[in-house]
Amino acid sequence: MDHLGELKEFARLHARGQGIGDRQVAAVLPRITNDEPGHPASWARVWTGEADRLAVAGRPLDACRHYALARFPYHGDDVRRRAQDNCVRTFDDWRRRRGVERLVLDHPDGTVACWASGLDARRPRPLLVVMGGIVSVKEQWAPLLPRLARLGYAAVVTEMPGVGENTLRYHADSWRLLPFLMDRLAGRAAVTRTSVLGLSFSGHLALRAAAADPRIRSVHTVGAPVAGFFADPAWWPEVPGITVATLRRLTGAASDDALRSLLADFPLGPDVLGAVDIPVGYVVSARDEIIPPTERRLLATALPRVRFKEFDDVHGSPAHLGAMRKWLIGSLLRARLTNRSAPRHAAPTTSAGRPPAATGTGAAGLSVGAGTGASARTGAGAGPSVGVGAGVAAPPRTTAPGTGPTIPAGPGAAGYADAVPRQPRPTPAE
Repeated sequence: MDHLGELKEFARLHARGQGIGDRQVAAVLPRITNDEPGHPASWARVWTGEADRLAVAGRPLDACRHYALARFPYHGDDVRRRAQDNCVRTFDDWRRRRGVERLVLDHPDGTVACWASGLDARRPRPLLVVMGGIVSVKEQWAPLLPRLARLGYAAVVTEMPGVGENTLRYHADSWRLLPFLMDRLAGRAAVTRTSVLGLSFSGHLALRAAAADPRIRSVHTVGAPVAGFFADPAWWPEVPGITVATLRRLTGAASDDALRSLLADFPLGPDVLGAVDIPVGYVVSARDEIIPPTERRLLATALPRVRFKEFDDVHGSPAHLGAMRKWLIGSLLRARLTNRSAPRHAAPTTSAGRPPAATGTGAAGLSVGAGTGASARTGAGAGPSVGVGAGVAAPPRTTAPGTGPTIPAGPGAAGYADAVPRQPRPTPAE
């Protein structure tokens, strides 16, 4: 399939995920004949025109969704960069009367922007971090925030490194973004009871972070790569060109070969996965064109507490969105009930306060502070940065079973701040 054909196929998946109907998409796609920056019939120009029309009509959320498609798969030219900016601006217009606040966090390696709902210093709730994959911006998932707050979460939607407004570089240590977020949100959320809804590639970050940080109490993901995607040379020719091009942009790899070399540090081996002794919910797409089937087999044998839900669908299960969302919410709530009575113990640490280096199959480069592409940070003042530093280790859990903040009902108050492995056991499948 050529580049434009891939764009149109991916657009159908992401449009459905945002609530744009198939009929609307079918009316737009025939008008797109190329992906040449600035051409009147180009991908970004046509989708931008649709978004502009909706913005003028006073429909900011619909405009935001169309700008998100205009900047797809990443904002690499001027038209897409304007679409990215307008995607954020129109969502900002929509969210102001809906209890959603904007957070812009200074990270040692760049800037991390978030949308949030339910943060409350007086009655901190369990933190839920929602993160899309390598091509989806936070504005695609942020409309869910008021609903998640009503479920009793302090919910934060953000982006993977290099995606949207996130200016960090994507590399093997990018999982440290999650401990960074928990550190920054402590005091407004019960971060020792964090769940992560990490879609696709961000699910990989969530699993790696959960192996090191006991504050993460459950992980829920859809089609997350684990090992085979990054390491299996036989699978690589099957990966869509858009996926490869996007990964090159996010990692800064100069060529496909350089990208493959960088990705060799990403696989999670059985030793790392075995340390993820928390509830994990994983949605499998039986005809996934991006994630190899070997990932499920590895997870089934290595993760102590995993549940699977399979749909006969392609990556992201776009034809089963309603059923998938229902299952994911059920997975979240089931894990929250389980975790109320089951404390998680901190992973063993070295004398330097860091988890021991990961070893074994697929673990290369995944020890704390290791991996090609990571920025080397030293010194006690480095904080929770991506790289090496005294401040990166997760704090030990101090909350006793059954204690900690209660989960209040209702939407809560939100401000507007703009500026060692267990033996595998049979795995349940639904």
